[in-house]
Amino acid sequence: MSHFKIQFKVYEGPMDLLLFLVKKQEVDIYEVNMTELAAQFIDYVEWMQRLDLELAGEFIVMASTLMYIKSRELLPTDEQVEDPGEDGDDDPRWDLIRRLVEFKRFKDASADLQRLEIERQNVYTRRPGSIPIDPLPMGRPMEAGIFDLVEAVNELLGRLAKREAKRSEIVEDRWSISGKIGVIRRRLGQAGRLTFSELFDGARSRGEVVATFLALLELVRLKQLRAVQPAAFGEIEIAVAPVEMQQPEPVTT
Repeated sequence: MSHFKIQFKVYEGPMDLLLFLVKKQEVDIYEVNMTELAAQFIDYVEWMQRLDLELAGEFIVMASTLMYIKSRELLPTDEQVEDPGEDGDDDPRWDLIRRLVEFKRFKDASADLQRLEIERQNVYTRRPGSIPIDPLPMGRPMEAGIFDLVEAVNELLGRLAKREAKRSEIVEDRWSISGKIGVIRRRLGQAGRLTFSELFDGARSRGEVVATFLALLELVRLKQLRAVQPAAFGEIEIAVAPVEMQQPEPVTT
C-alpha cells in the first residue's frame, strides 16, 4: 500500500474539531472540561497522522495551546503563577472559549444560509395551467465530516485489532488505494447506498481497512460519493452522489 499513498488534505480545521469534541461532551461551551478536551484533541491528531492524513500546522499549534491550558488547570490554585500584568481578560482558557463561541456563531449562520438555499430550491413558482409537483423531501440528513469518519474507522480498527490478537495467520498486506477506489465504485454502483460498517465487510487487515478508508475519503473529496449521518454521532451512510455534483475520476500513481 505504501506505493499508492494518498495524502488527503483536511479541509476542516482545528476549530471544527474542537466544536465536534464539545458536542460529544454534550455540555455548554462555557462549561467544557479543558483537560478532557485537550486529551481528545491530541488523540484525534494522532489518529489522523496514523491514517496518513495531511494535517495543517494549525492543528499542532492548537494542540500546544490546549496542553498549556491543561497544565495550568492541573496545578493547585495556590501554585498557579500569573504572568506580570495578566488579568482575567488574558486567561488563555477564556480566550479560546471566546474564539470558539465566535466560530460557532459563524458556522451556525453558514448552516442557516445553506438551509434557506435548500428550502428555496424546493419552492415552485406558479405558472398558468396545471403543473404536477413532486412531494417535497422529508428533511435532509447531515453530511458526515472528516472527524465523524475518522472516529468511525478507528472504532473499526479497534475491533479488528482484537480479532487479529486471537488468530495466528498472517494476512498479506497487498492493498492499494487505486484498487479500493475501483471496489468501492463497483459496490456502490450496484447497491446505491451502504452503511459505513458494511463498506468494510470482509476486511482482514489494518492495511486493507486503511486503504479502503483513504479511497473513500478521496471519492468523498471528489464529490463522487456522499457520507451522511441521519442522526448525530449515529451510523454513517455512504451513497452515490448526483452526477451533476461529481468531479472527474481520481488519478493515482
